[in-house]
Amino acid sequence: MRPIRFVSAACLCLALVAGRADAHEYWLSLDRWIAPVGQPVALSALSGTGFRGERKPYSPERVVRLVARTGVLLDLRAATSIGELVWTSFAPSDDGGAMFGYQSTFAPIELPGDQFDAYLKDEGLDVPLQTRRSSHTTGIGRERYRRCAKAWLAGGDVTRATRPIGMSLEIVPLAAPGADPKLEVMVLAEGRPLANALVKAWRAPLDARGMAPDPETRDSTGVVAKVRTDAHGRAIIPISKPGEWLVSTVQMVPCRETDVADWESTWASLTFARMADKP
Repeated sequence: MRPIRFVSAACLCLALVAGRADAHEYWLSLDRWIAPVGQPVALSALSGTGFRGERKPYSPERVVRLVARTGVLLDLRAATSIGELVWTSFAPSDDGGAMFGYQSTFAPIELPGDQFDAYLKDEGLDVPLQTRRSSHTTGIGRERYRRCAKAWLAGGDVTRATRPIGMSLEIVPLAAPGADPKLEVMVLAEGRPLANALVKAWRAPLDARGMAPDPETRDSTGVVAKVRTDAHGRAIIPISKPGEWLVSTVQMVPCRETDVADWESTWASLTFARMADKP
């Protein structure tokens, strides 16, 4: 096992991998959500349900984009270590904050017909579900999937959070994530607003120190908010309680490579923290 290396905002190490798409969420996790200048922050990726998950090692063949937006947009792919569970120890060089972003390649998966239909219903994928029903398709669901995950390290430069990174599916906060009791987001698909997308949110409570419990051992939690995006791709998510938050959505379209799959899905997530109000 290689030792974890510290790097500054100008020279980072990050390692990411996409997980399976069997209705598991996939998210980026920080060991702390606010950090003084120069204090390292460990970042990892998890896949699981109920905002409890398993850390995933870095797999370079799955990486399409691997970036961090600080004062500039940094490409991190050259500074990764294969198989690491902690992808980077990031030491902020200023107090502006940082938005991490990762996009994976596609991976195939198949599910029995009844499970695939249940998954489509649960994720609010009405068009694919109606297409299967109208064509009387009940067989195996052949799908390929990819991940687009983001995490916000809080800071004072809100534009680092609100500017799109440019991923295939992206949840873009329209204000600093966690700063207010409601968070307005825009969902972009290939850079365009995505209407009628189901957006879900989960919350994990913070401990007395303002830290989130280990996501691999903490209790699972249910979805605390569901909302559809409007015609402009916008949705408002209630996040009044302090905690670590996960916001997620998924888009599914017919697969262009029909020899590989019938459908292709893109999963987007955004993680951040809302701290308790000071008395």
